[in-house]
Amino acid sequence: MTPLPAAPWPTGCVQIYTGDGKGKTTAAFGLALRAAGRGLRVWVGQFMKGTPYGEVAACSALPGIAVEQLGSTGHLTRGEAVPPAERALALAGLSRAAEVLADGLTRVVILDELCVALFYDLVLREEVEALLDTRPAGVELVLTGRYAPDWLLARADLVTVMGEARHPWRVGLAARDGIER
Repeated sequence: MTPLPAAPWPTGCVQIYTGDGKGKTTAAFGLALRAAGRGLRVWVGQFMKGTPYGEVAACSALPGIAVEQLGSTGHLTRGEAVPPAERALALAGLSRAAEVLADGLTRVVILDELCVALFYDLVLREEVEALLDTRPAGVELVLTGRYAPDWLLARADLVTVMGEARHPWRVGLAARDGIER
């Protein structure tokens, strides 16, 4: 097998996984596993998540993948004033993502639930556009979450929209550890 070049590949892409179906975070973590399996350094910043999801526990045991939960109470209502503490957590998350993008070592950056943070105005369009503008050419940037706005979709190289055909939560089955969280 031919080893990977030491320098980043010349063209990284911006990928978005969005839609109302299940599997956006799962798809992003699948990409993280694939990249780590090829020796690439991966960083995942999870917006809107502060509880111990299974993917965080699993990745903590894997070399090459770092996951940081950037915090949020997750108790937001669209249209209400954004609590200052929630906005501060999201801005700190964007700042951390900018550091990772600039480190010259990380080849895959995943911003899990960033689209939802945009939807709830925890981060603003201008802030996310500025982050996108700083992405080095050889870094793969993956954004996940429902409600990806049209302007963001237009900036992506790859867009996957997950659609729900059926889901057991509609008949009362709560999220299960190891399956949905």
